[in-house]
Amino acid sequence: MKTSLGVNTGFAVNRYPEAMEWAKIISESGVSNVQLTADIINVSLPEAIIRDETKKIISACNYFDLKITSCFTGAFTRVNHLAHPDKEIQKYWINWFKRFAVLTRELDCDTFGSHFGIFSMQDYNNVQSRKIRRGQNIENWHEVAEFSDSIGIKKIIWEPMSIGREQGETILACHDLQKDVNTNAPIPFKLCLDVDHGDVSSKDPKDTDPYYWLETFATESPVVHLKQSSANKGGHWPFTNEYNDLGNIQTKPVLDALEKGGCKEVEFILELSFKERQPFDSNVEYSLKNSVDFWKLVNK
Repeated sequence: MKTSLGVNTGFAVNRYPEAMEWAKIISESGVSNVQLTADIINVSLPEAIIRDETKKIISACNYFDLKITSCFTGAFTRVNHLAHPDKEIQKYWINWFKRFAVLTRELDCDTFGSHFGIFSMQDYNNVQSRKIRRGQNIENWHEVAEFSDSIGIKKIIWEPMSIGREQGETILACHDLQKDVNTNAPIPFKLCLDVDHGDVSSKDPKDTDPYYWLETFATESPVVHLKQSSANKGGHWPFTNEYNDLGNIQTKPVLDALEKGGCKEVEFILELSFKERQPFDSNVEYSLKNSVDFWKLVNK
């Protein structure tokens, strides 16, 4: 199994907005792959700003020999988007994702993604409304995918979440949505699994077992989000000694589960977030470097 290791830029948002700064930190951590989040360069900004920021990102990545391997939505874009109850707002987000696809290609990358879409409480709690909205959500992604295909995007990745409103929360729900979105899709939809996700309210323990998720979707998950996690999903921590003693995510079981499931190639992405509290805020660079060191055996 071929593996690689990269870093999601979520850690940098509002701390290191300058491309040269976050690129330097990632480079010094010991990896060269980057998953760029939309929060670093939101494509709703004016075109002139996007062009300028894109040039800065390309320059910084070239200087530090980094490669953007995928683009992804982030904390500030964790919204209803393509599952919004208002059709006009859905249209806005269709165009937003098309622009995100353009940015992805401008960064010499062919993969981007997001969570699938979030239902409103009203839609989620009404079986008929949820069915309609789910269908619209898939249709909207297909429109985005058709455009993306025309500009050279190879695949779109979506992230199974932890509650029904955010979709893909159980093994069965993830399987069904993955099957449905790929039916008549212009390009492949793949998964970006997260070892900290899964519905804790599920009566099936497999739905909160990260290793069962990894084995089950090993051939459908070219990207895996990593963070240290507790059994009740109360973690979302870096891989430092303090949290490794509390968490249940370890390198060998992760690799074993993927190999058992038939995975041939996977990119691990450290998706670390830190509270705007001390000492967390001041320990970002230390925690990132230690997390890379913890996973360095997969960076080969």
